Amino acid sequence: MAWAEELRVDFGAETGGEIRSLHGVNGGVLTTGETVDLTARWREVKIPLTRLHDCEFPRPDLVDLHAIFPDSLADPESPASYQFVRTDDYLAAIRSTGAGVVYRLGESIEHSRRRYYVHPPMDYAKWAGACVGIIRHYNEGWAEGFRYGIRYWEIWNEPENRPAMWSGSDADYYRLYATAARAIKARFPDLKVGGPSVGATGEVVGDRLEATPFLEGFLRMCREEKVSLDFFSWHTYTDDPSLYARKARAIRAWLDEKGFRNTEIHLNEWNYLPGNDWGPMLSVGEGDRRRQWYEEQGSAAGAAFVAYVLLDLQESPVTLSNFYSGDTNQFGLFDRYGAPKKTFYAFKAFSGLLETPMRVRTSASQPGVSVVGAGLNREHDAGTVLVSRYRGCDPRFDLVLERLPWQGETLCRILVLDGARTLECVEEKRFPAGTPVSLPCELPPPGVLFVRLSRI
Repeated sequence: MAWAEELRVDFGAETGGEIRSLHGVNGGVLTTGETVDLTARWREVKIPLTRLHDCEFPRPDLVDLHAIFPDSLADPESPASYQFVRTDDYLAAIRSTGAGVVYRLGESIEHSRRRYYVHPPMDYAKWAGACVGIIRHYNEGWAEGFRYGIRYWEIWNEPENRPAMWSGSDADYYRLYATAARAIKARFPDLKVGGPSVGATGEVVGDRLEATPFLEGFLRMCREEKVSLDFFSWHTYTDDPSLYARKARAIRAWLDEKGFRNTEIHLNEWNYLPGNDWGPMLSVGEGDRRRQWYEEQGSAAGAAFVAYVLLDLQESPVTLSNFYSGDTNQFGLFDRYGAPKKTFYAFKAFSGLLETPMRVRTSASQPGVSVVGAGLNREHDAGTVLVSRYRGCDPRFDLVLERLPWQGETLCRILVLDGARTLECVEEKRFPAGTPVSLPCELPPPGVLFVRLSRI
């Protein structure tokens, strides 16, 4: 008996593209004073890239400018002006997992009553000089450093988010960006410099971005003063997983209109925002409401959201993306003890999809509701399918797998991630050669279905 909905995967119709490793994160593997080491977990899901922001939050003593270059008026040309050792250890652990790095130059967010570090520098040239010193240390071996070849260097984080991230004016940030970008590109012309790492991008109306005055002014400054913008970075937290790809397309059109056609797009903070409501993070949300909010974020709903976004971004103009976060931060993939949340298992399912990287055609998604992605391995003797059922869809559907490209029997393993299960195999089937593969499935949303197919 056929179910109400039919999802189709045509393994005989490759799209010509590959499934992209867009499951980058923020943070590192060593946390809680190195009493938690997430190295094995990161390797398990093959984290491709991490952005260094809010590292060891909420009291960061590494990565940030004030932690590495504590005297802002010191000589940036002198190795004695820097304290690299803690950040060295942090980056070495990340590198051991195989993950690359986007280095955010600046400071972490401060929710405290008093803001200590999120201020314009006393000397812009020395601040930029310290950025150059950090790059020399990690890319050129300067000051007993390394040759990591870190390509992406981001200038500050959310300068429009005031006063938590910036106490200066728009013009102060434009000056900071221009001073640092020029200094970095003069010394390292092949590196990629970008920003402004905004949370407030403006509204998407139809297929157009109505950008904020801050962003309009920022692009105008870069254009008129001929300041490099190799990548444009932005953040969004929402409960609508279809928003990211739509916003990315609108940002791409906006950048192109302004003459920044070669500027990459980096979605380098994103996560599920339960109820589309920041209230539980504020003082009025303290207690049970906040605890429940974070629990939902890491729940099956969060996992279905994550899987949906990673699939939906595949056809977007996003170059890189970084989930916030990949550590034990309250927004993270792990709880404070290092135990994985449901969202971690969504990452694991997606990393399984990457084992068969040749994208094939799938039936259309229901925006904000459900989506399906699939791929073949290069040898064409194995395939995978990933389905996210985020909300509001009939739990019953037929998964029809067409034109499998091998002769012989097919082994099919079905794994489920939902409120009760963490990507557990619930069924294993064999299909004779030449037999159409149709799988009647039942998965009440929110949930994730992952299917492994192989030739026997």
